[in-house]
Amino acid sequence: MKKHLFLIGLMICSMATMAQSEGTDKPESWYFKLGGSYFIQTAATEFPIVNGQAPNTDVYAANGTTLISRETNHGSFGEGFRSGLTAGYRISTRLGVEMGINYYSSADKLMVETTNRLVPGTTNVFVSGDAVGKIRAWDLSPSLVLFLGETKGFEPYTKVGVIVPVHGDLTIETNREYYTAAGVVAKTYAEDVVKPNPTLGFMAAIGTSYKLGKKLALFAEIEYRNFTVHGDTKETTVFTENGVDKLHTASTFRPDFSYSAIHTNYVDKLTTTSNSKVTNAAGFDDTKATDDISSYVGISGVGLTFGLRYSL
Repeated sequence: MKKHLFLIGLMICSMATMAQSEGTDKPESWYFKLGGSYFIQTAATEFPIVNGQAPNTDVYAANGTTLISRETNHGSFGEGFRSGLTAGYRISTRLGVEMGINYYSSADKLMVETTNRLVPGTTNVFVSGDAVGKIRAWDLSPSLVLFLGETKGFEPYTKVGVIVPVHGDLTIETNREYYTAAGVVAKTYAEDVVKPNPTLGFMAAIGTSYKLGKKLALFAEIEYRNFTVHGDTKETTVFTENGVDKLHTASTFRPDFSYSAIHTNYVDKLTTTSNSKVTNAAGFDDTKATDDISSYVGISGVGLTFGLRYSL
């Protein structure tokens, strides 16, 4: 993070110096941009543990106990669609500032998958299923823009800035199927919602606009962004068994429906005073949220944005 902030500061100083050398022959003006983006992920990392399960794709043999293949699930939630509205102010011929508000919806990412595992404590019940994560978020993106000069209606520019998430979450949907040799016993579905801690990201872009008229222009940008978020809390908001709501009632395959089983507080360190069955089993309180180690997910990607710009 310090490295990113240093780079931003260096680029801002360079851009401001260049802008001052160009003068202020163009009147100050406001403009607005409406655009849509698609990002591809970069810097894929290993996904965090999901409800006690490591981020693996595991396949078991017919006996349900012999592991015949395992693959670690990697990825970034940086892949997905974004739409945004940006207000810009052109200070001079070369220099401007922008403030964008964006809505982002990531692609679904497989985090955990299990095939034909014997359910612990049973001799003939097996389980197959997966956990898929998706991030939805609103963010603000203040940035500094350097305009590189207009030629035949095209005006390329570069910009650097920060990304400030203001609202969003990671939703993990878990589907499991329990079965015996005679057939399916039960199907369960759960939704876990992870709320993040405040964070700050870095972005840089290069783009160009093309005039359609005196005030209207098309624009296109290639943008790189890089930031990670770590969990603050987690809550199970939905749990069904064979389509029946079992969130607050006993279930064959989820006997623990206490407050601690549904709610989690993420912390940096577990100690003997934490509400954790791992470090404080004797003092664990089922009526309080479970303390667990905070995990991190990446939302890094490169995206292409198209849209319209309207100048006042």
